Amino acid sequence: MGNRLSKIYTRTGDEGDTGLGDGSRIAKDSLRVNAMGTVDELNAIIGILLTESLPADIASHLTRIQHDLFDLGGELCIPGHSMVKAERVDDLENTLDALNEHLSPLKEFILPGGSRAAAYCHLARTVCRRAEREVVELSRTEQVTPVARSYLNRLSDLLFVLCRYLNKVQGVADVLWQNDNRQ
Repeated sequence: MGNRLSKIYTRTGDEGDTGLGDGSRIAKDSLRVNAMGTVDELNAIIGILLTESLPADIASHLTRIQHDLFDLGGELCIPGHSMVKAERVDDLENTLDALNEHLSPLKEFILPGGSRAAAYCHLARTVCRRAEREVVELSRTEQVTPVARSYLNRLSDLLFVLCRYLNKVQGVADVLWQNDNRQ
C-alpha cells in the first residue's frame, strides 16, 4: 500500500486546484474532479443505506459495491489507470437478475419512496445516474475506461431493482405514479 495521509490539510488546494494520484494538479471544478466527487457522494449514500436493517446478502453486495466505487474513484484519480474489472459488471448483472426474479413485472412507473431503505436506495440510484453522466462527459475529452461507464450504468439499474426488492422484503408497496391527467 502506498503512503498514508498523516496530515489531512496541506494548503496546496487553497488556490482552487488539487492533486491527482499521478502527481499532476488540476482545477477543483474540472470534469475529472466532479466525476470523482460524485462517485464519492454515491459511496457515502450507500454507506447511509447500509445503516438500515437489510438482508445480510444485500448488505454484503452493497459493501462490495462500496469497494468497487472506491476503486473507481482511484481509477478516475489516476488518468489512464484501470482498477474496476469487467467481471464486476457481470456480477452486478447476475445480482440484478437474481433480485428481479423475486419481483412482479413492473406495469406502472414508480416514485422514489416506500420504505426508508428503498428511499435511500433511490437517492443512491439518482446520484449514480449523475456519476454516469459525468463520467461519460469526461470520457469525451479525457481517457476513461469503458468498464467505468458500464459499471455505473449497470449499478444504476441494479439500484432501481434493489429499491423494489427492499420494499418487497420490508412489506412496503412501491409508490406508484398517478397521472393526474388521466381521463
